[in-house]
Formats: sequence, structure tokens, C-alpha cells
Amino acid sequence: MDGTKPAMESNAEETQDEGQESKGCFECCIKCLGGVPYASLVATILCFSGVALFCGCGHVALSGTLTMLENHFSTVTTDHATLAMVIQIFQYIIYGIASFFFVYAILLLAEGFYTTSAIKKELQSDFKTTVCGRCITAFFMFLTYILFLAFLAIFGFTAIPVFLFFNMWTTCAAMKAPNANITSPDSICVDVRQYGVIPWNATPGKACGATLGDICNTSEFYLSYHLYIVAFAGAGATVIALIHYLMILGANWAYLKSAVSTHEYQDIKTKDDQDLEAEARSKEGQNSSSYS
Repeated sequence: MDGTKPAMESNAEETQDEGQESKGCFECCIKCLGGVPYASLVATILCFSGVALFCGCGHVALSGTLTMLENHFSTVTTDHATLAMVIQIFQYIIYGIASFFFVYAILLLAEGFYTTSAIKKELQSDFKTTVCGRCITAFFMFLTYILFLAFLAIFGFTAIPVFLFFNMWTTCAAMKAPNANITSPDSICVDVRQYGVIPWNATPGKACGATLGDICNTSEFYLSYHLYIVAFAGAGATVIALIHYLMILGANWAYLKSAVSTHEYQDIKTKDDQDLEAEARSKEGQNSSSYS
């Protein structure tokens, strides 16, 4: 019996130690999860997804559009040389947009981690934000607003090819409709020259009747049309992500400013309390000396 009692006590101590370790790990996990800026994380995922869709689909759609124009609307290379150069410039811009937003979204996520940690330490009175930290948040807020306006313009610009391809799609669908009463199919044409895509002297410049139907059945048209739609949706998602970032940065800046005001008030109150305490002690000293 005496031999089993120490063994039972050692087992109880080991069980207690394991319980304390598991409790410590659980508290550590909760603490780590509490420091994650979930709003910034959601905005970053949305921004990555939107930019990836816009840049990837937009790049491929531009290449397909150029191929379709070369094969069906502008057979002479010199007629669409300017358009080919513009499309190439747009593709290089897409590369730049993808690289920039990849870095910028990571910076905003890091700023979210910093601000979340700073606010929690402010509430615990363990840390005080600096003027530099608040200026960084204000700078990101200003830059994000500029990027929001720029991407809003890109979002509107992306709607143009969607509209043009939609017109061609509906025209071809109307020609293929079983109840369509078309006496002269060759009179139904799509002239891309009127949109300013290619010059007026481009040959042939337009497609009519059966030729237009064949163009709508090509893989370049089908793929480019749907990729433009996805790119348009990606640009919209990026705009929503930037709005989300603006709300987050505005809230963080307001929290930091409020925390600074609270600390200033606490410092003034602490100083006043110390002055009152020192004055009370001096009066007690004077009273004791007068009684003696």
C-alpha cells in the first residue's frame, strides 16, 4: 500500500502537468487568433482574387481579340498596327498591376496586424502609438483612395469590350433563332470600324451574314467574350476590396487617435492625482510638526 501511494501521487502530478500544458497551448492559440485582423485578411483574399481574375483573363482576352481581328476584320497588318501596339501596352500594364497589387495587399495586411496589436496593447496600457505609426495609416488610407478611383475607372473601361462582344453575340443569336424571319441574312452586319477599334480604311472592316455566324462560332470569340466577363467581375471584386480596405484603415486610424486621446487624459489625471497626494502629504507633515 505504501508503494502504490507515491505512484498514484506521481501519476496525479503528471496528469495535472499535462492539463496545465494543454491549457497553456489553448490560451496561446486563442491569443494568436485574437491578434489576426480578420477584416484585413478577408479584404486581402478578395483583392488577390479580383486582381488575379482581372489580370489573367484580361491578358488572354486581349490576345484572342487581336487574333480575331487579324483573321476576320483587318487582314492587312498595317491597318491594325496601332491596335496591336496598344494591346501590347495594355498587357504590360496588366503585368505591372498584378505585381503592384500583390505587394500592396501584403503591406496592407501587415499594417492590419500592426494596428490590431497596437490597439490591444493600447487598451492594456502597455504600449503607446507613435506619430509615425498614425501617419503611416493615414498615408495608406490616402493611397488606397487614389487606387480605388483608378480601379473604378478600370472597372468602367472593362465594360466596353463586354458591351461590344455582347452586341455581336446577340446579333448572331438573333440570326440563329428558329423563329427569326430574315429574308436577307447578308444585310445583318457588324462593323467594328464604327467603334474606333480599327481605322475606316481597314479591309474588310465588317462581317455580314454567314461570315458573322462563323466568327461567333470560333474559339477566339467564345473564349474572349467570357474572359472579358470574368475580367469585368474581377475588376469589380477589386473595387469592393479597396472599399473594404478604406473602411478598415479609416476605423484603425480613428481607434489609434482615440487611444492617444485616452492616454493623454490618463496621463493628465495621473499627474493631478500625484500632485494632490503630494500636497496632502505636505499638509500632514506640517500638522505633525505643529503638534510636536
